[in-house]
Amino acid sequence: MMDWTDAHCRYLHRLLSRHALLYTEMVTTGALLHGDVPRHLRFNAEEHPVALQLGGSEPADLAACAKLGQDWGYDEININCGCPSERVQRGAFGACLMNEAPLVADCVKAMVDAVDVPVTVKHRIGIDKTESYDFVRDFVGTVADAGCQTFIVHARNAWLKGLSPKENREIPPLRYELVHQLKKDFPALTISINGGITTEDQIATQLQQLDGVMVGREAYHNPWFLAGWDAAFFGAAPVEATRESVEEQMVAYMERMAVEQGASWYSIARHMLGLRHGLPGARRWRQVWSDHRLKTTPPREVMALAHVRYGFDESKSA
Repeated sequence: MMDWTDAHCRYLHRLLSRHALLYTEMVTTGALLHGDVPRHLRFNAEEHPVALQLGGSEPADLAACAKLGQDWGYDEININCGCPSERVQRGAFGACLMNEAPLVADCVKAMVDAVDVPVTVKHRIGIDKTESYDFVRDFVGTVADAGCQTFIVHARNAWLKGLSPKENREIPPLRYELVHQLKKDFPALTISINGGITTEDQIATQLQQLDGVMVGREAYHNPWFLAGWDAAFFGAAPVEATRESVEEQMVAYMERMAVEQGASWYSIARHMLGLRHGLPGARRWRQVWSDHRLKTTPPREVMALAHVRYGFDESKSA
């Protein structure tokens, strides 16, 4: 989700669910230790609970960055052991770390010693075409012994050669049964599942055997999907919102960010282009909010243009 789940995206998602745990895009240790820390770690207070996802493979660097994350107020620090991109592999982190469970354990131990918030691991079920359950079982066991109690498992192998990141999300087969087996073998651990989950029924089915479900692409492309989660999965009152009211709150946020950070509404609006996913006229609505010719137009006028020109009303957006 790099370049996707930034603070603006997470602000939108928090409008739709008060209780879902939100994750940042992966931030590398190098970017924090040698770059612009506020740019990478700044977030809105409304986003809580929110987890910082780190990419790296040096225990000392990860510990220092975990401490930075805690100091900035993040509720959880997560290390990514699942990203298969070649750029990440060149940095010797992401999914290739699954081949080095003792190193991941050292990283986790250093992070656990550095912070008081939970340290979690996101990973795959295997590497390349090796489909042995023993591989992921031993990985989880080794890392758990170092102090990690929560694992988010993408139920696909990561093929490190021959597939693009997009193909790695689609071609390696989903094997949910391996994640279920992890929970049976490690009942004291918190095991969540990720990969190919696009409906509330699928989430409910997985929660019968597991502790949590992570939803990535579907939540981004169809953010209204989150609107039913508080009532369905957290035993809370449903979010009292319509697509119209969420759009209005995002416009107010755009205005605030222009003042506080000099942010263009255009860079924020891209995250809400799926808000009317599946509704008649959604494509025309997206065209207005993604029209670069309107970049200098105040966002409230852009919203009015979308509504007036294409005739949206409350009954269409509920």
